[in-house]
Amino acid sequence: MDLVTTLARLPEIGETLIAEKLDYFVGGKGANQAVAASRVGGDVALLGKIGCDTFGEKILNQLKQECLNLVNIEEDDQSFTGIANVFKLPTDNCITVVPGANGRIDDTYVVEHADIIAEADVLLMQLEIPIEAVKQGLRIAKAAGVITILNPAPFSAAVLNLLPQVDYLTPNELEFASLLPDRLKALPFEEAMLSFSEKYDTTVIVTRGAKGVAYVQDSQLLTVPTREVTVSDTTGAGDTFNGILAQQLSRGESLANAISLATAGATYATTKFGAQTGMPTLLDLQALAPK
Repeated sequence: MDLVTTLARLPEIGETLIAEKLDYFVGGKGANQAVAASRVGGDVALLGKIGCDTFGEKILNQLKQECLNLVNIEEDDQSFTGIANVFKLPTDNCITVVPGANGRIDDTYVVEHADIIAEADVLLMQLEIPIEAVKQGLRIAKAAGVITILNPAPFSAAVLNLLPQVDYLTPNELEFASLLPDRLKALPFEEAMLSFSEKYDTTVIVTRGAKGVAYVQDSQLLTVPTREVTVSDTTGAGDTFNGILAQQLSRGESLANAISLATAGATYATTKFGAQTGMPTLLDLQALAPK
């Protein structure tokens, strides 16, 4: 559950501020990305856990309004539903996460759902669950020839050890900088991207906010620009990008086309308030296309 606090700026250490308002939204990176993929036509199964509490009940009820396969969602009576504290600022946000039931997703849970992973076209994962569960999911998917996408958020240095099992890595600019060894951190962005891509087989796709989306193909750095829009809320924009990217790759779209549509979707999401509430349908994106 996203607890979204709207305020003009973050407080300093020891300072108390009066915020403008507090909103509750169904969130979580996995759920957000699943909704984004399904809204543009994806056949999506969501794996995860919620607590046996009011938030968990509300989340399930709302997700049932989407076109999602939820039969593998487990209610964990030993924990509470995960919470994200989202601090919404005028042009951006910052987030803290309390994992709750997400932290209780283990190897056993993943192995129990190996069949649904192996039958998929794409496995999309994030790091709001324990790293060992992520490793297990990626191993199962790669063994079955499934395309794997890892959104390395919240960031963990363990990501580098996962790269042999990851086809597409989708960090934002800060997460990408955290991945770089010291010798590359001082380089201009383009040089750092090219050097990183030479070392690893994983295709890295960096979301850069208003600066667009950058990726390397055939030893060239390519950038997909974003449209200029009036930003209402950036919460969920990255999740929108990842969900649409996964759906497009599952259909066999080229990487360039997949990134282009995902970028358009993420840009659209920033014009709406809330994460899942702002995610577009294909009709929404078609309406944005030049006439």
